[in-house]
Amino acid sequence: MNLFNGAISTLENSLDFASAKNKVISSNVSNIDTPNYKAKDIVFKDVLDNASSQSLEANRTNSKHLPFNQDSESSHEIITKNNTRYNHNGNNVDVDKEMAELAKNQIYYQALTDRINGKFGSLQTVIRGGS
Repeated sequence: MNLFNGAISTLENSLDFASAKNKVISSNVSNIDTPNYKAKDIVFKDVLDNASSQSLEANRTNSKHLPFNQDSESSHEIITKNNTRYNHNGNNVDVDKEMAELAKNQIYYQALTDRINGKFGSLQTVIRGGS
């Protein structure tokens, strides 16, 4: 069932991304004193390409041609930041930066939950007949 032209699915994927980012930030903060620990980050993996390719149909003239919209398990990827070093023990976690990213991610997550609650509120209003 495709409610709201896929908006629920998009919001769901965005919530998954925000949740995964929160886990990565928590892992970075919890390992702030771990020697040689390298901070991790999470990035979108061709999200725009996937979003734009969903409405396109590839003209496949050979069975080896790849279709445009391949399903992927996740819209994000976790990367390790190996090119920086903040502490003498090889650890590169910057707690100030992690806290700023955590606050930013919490605001993003809250905005997404507000939006999805609005969508379901609209659906509930329709089901009740507008009352």
